[in-house]
Amino acid sequence: MYSTKKITDSIFWVGGNDRRLALFENLFPIPRGVSYNSYLIMDEKTTLMDTVDSSITRQFLENIFHTLGGRTLDYLVVNHMEPDHCANIEELMFHFPEMKLVGNAKTFSLIRQFYHMDLEGRTITVKENDTLSLGSHTLRFCFAPMVHWPEVMMAYEESEKILFSADAFGSFGALNGNLYNDEVFFDRDWLPDARRYYSNIVGKYGAQVQTALKKLAGTEIRLICPLHGPVWRSELGYLLDKYDRWSRYEPEENAVALFYGSMYGNTENAVSILASGLADGGIKNIAIHDVSSTHVSTLIAEVFRCSHLVLAAPTYNNGIYPAMLNLLHDMKALNVQNRTVSLIENGSWAPSCAKQMRALLDEMKGINILEPIVTIKSAPNEDSLSTLELLKESILSSLANKG
Repeated sequence: MYSTKKITDSIFWVGGNDRRLALFENLFPIPRGVSYNSYLIMDEKTTLMDTVDSSITRQFLENIFHTLGGRTLDYLVVNHMEPDHCANIEELMFHFPEMKLVGNAKTFSLIRQFYHMDLEGRTITVKENDTLSLGSHTLRFCFAPMVHWPEVMMAYEESEKILFSADAFGSFGALNGNLYNDEVFFDRDWLPDARRYYSNIVGKYGAQVQTALKKLAGTEIRLICPLHGPVWRSELGYLLDKYDRWSRYEPEENAVALFYGSMYGNTENAVSILASGLADGGIKNIAIHDVSSTHVSTLIAEVFRCSHLVLAAPTYNNGIYPAMLNLLHDMKALNVQNRTVSLIENGSWAPSCAKQMRALLDEMKGINILEPIVTIKSAPNEDSLSTLELLKESILSSLANKG
């Protein structure tokens, strides 16, 4: 049975939700599921904006057939060729043999890699700023390469001032009936997943996001329709500011997150002592995360959120505790920059991981390592407590200077 949403008199949401999928891209936990958004423009030329994942094909087709009401589908615009959005291209070509695919040169290169079908006479290749008239609606295409695939483009509908933004401005999380950002408590229920989505999926490509934002500057946008998560019809400045900050690797908050690995609780104890001291110093909303039990995508989202990070780990096989090493690897891979970092190391006979953590951090841009570096031998004692006190004061001073 169909389940659609009316966005304007002539534009409809025809996507769906998957609450069964456990791991997005088989990597990222999505306990709240995920939405796959697709939009159908009803005009002289009926035009579908992207498809959905194969997991919800039946729902998707029912939505399309219902909305078309017996009409054919003239165009399918492919803004993004990732399989969670392009999985139904072949199916739609079968159902609508006159339908034409609209994309750029790289789009069609990827289509030929994913599919083995005859595209002769069934494609329209567009370039930057090309337009496509649908009747009373006109689509203008804005390329956004590497946000986060090389073929990505956005489509701006000029008459109703709607931006179809591909994966940009999206979020993990299934839609629970409410389609729009102002129908949900976004800061509480959606921002953590939007941040986690951006930082892990798009985070590496900050420079490319900045380029896309500059292209959009000055464009009057009334609605943003992403391929995942809520449609934005209010407070667009809030959303654009988040993307601007994240893509410049500017901390979202002047805040402290402490990440620890602990085999028997002693490194965790040191982190707890430091966090308590920071709280006594007036710091609020301190976050503590166990790198062994918290998924690395959540840790990365916290790295993007916070200005100050504390990394605490035992030395393991003369190296960095594996879960902490994984976090550092992802930080580097996702181009993390401009953070203030404190280091705590532990080791019963040869504590040495702080030097190795520092070497990895030195490969990232704009990372400021606070002194002192705290060394614990087996368990906190009076000597390490005094160094923790000095580190606490160093963090407080740094926070005050950034406030």
